[in-house]
Amino acid sequence: MKFKKLLTCLAVAALTGALLLALGLPAMAEGYPDKPISMIVTYSPGGATDFQARLVTMLANDDKYLGQPIVIINKPGAGGQVGWNWFVEKGSKDGYTIATYNVPHFIAQSIMYPTKYNINTFEAVANWGADPAVLIVPKDSPFNSAKDLVAFAKANPGKVTVSGAGMYVGHHIATMQLMKAAGIKLTYIPEKGGVPAMQSVISGKVKAGFNNLSDAYRNQDRIKILAVADLERHDFLPKVPTLKEEGYDVDNSSVNYRGVILPKGASPEVIAKLADVFPKMFNDKKVQAKMKASGSPMKVMTRDQVIKMFKERQAYLEGLLAELKKKK
Repeated sequence: MKFKKLLTCLAVAALTGALLLALGLPAMAEGYPDKPISMIVTYSPGGATDFQARLVTMLANDDKYLGQPIVIINKPGAGGQVGWNWFVEKGSKDGYTIATYNVPHFIAQSIMYPTKYNINTFEAVANWGADPAVLIVPKDSPFNSAKDLVAFAKANPGKVTVSGAGMYVGHHIATMQLMKAAGIKLTYIPEKGGVPAMQSVISGKVKAGFNNLSDAYRNQDRIKILAVADLERHDFLPKVPTLKEEGYDVDNSSVNYRGVILPKGASPEVIAKLADVFPKMFNDKKVQAKMKASGSPMKVMTRDQVIKMFKERQAYLEGLLAELKKKK
């Protein structure tokens, strides 16, 4: 009798595997992972997303987490669009190709452009950080506050150039919000990522920039940080006021949420495994300490919390972007 049951189980397993293959779905995740996992970072090496992705996955090889290393692969371009489009079209669904996400970036881009991706083409795994945008200027800039920059921009419409990590990323949204709130015209210069956007400010190629708080924190000896685009001051930069404190109605819409996604079509078993492991790994004391030391703000969220956040941001950004476009 037991032998018949075993044969029945094996037959069901074989049929299930054949059906999954016929449907183009990945097989079950037994023994997963048994080799290194590739993580696509859609921004340039050395930027905040790349830097933080390496820190939060540094313990992946530990047996209490995945028992396999995570290998970072950078695919920068068009504010993340190059990498996310590649991930949707060519990334494997077997759990060995994962990617980082940035919100509001990928959601705003999917609203404004005919991208291959949107909140329904990704499977949320977990969130590790929330990084506000900050207004920065070169070290030798005559601007010492957001009010200084706004006053100059009012007297010289369009002559204040502002760099950011691409189109419709958090930096671009913060720029549009400041223009609307202050009644000024700024010239936004999209770069290929946070690193070239920061270099443009440091070198004086542009008069100002919006960049990640974490990147600005690490470069504060080479720039001036004028204001934070968030609802409250940040513990890492307690002396830097918010744009709201300076009198400009700029909220936290540009805060950069970062985390991990799988492509739609990944097996439920793989999703469940990673959704269980990643928040634990992000909350590891070693990871938390490294992130804090580098000025990288953390906000650990579970899969369910990220799914909820994606939906809320989608609805909010549709309204915000429609309003900002009217004010351009």
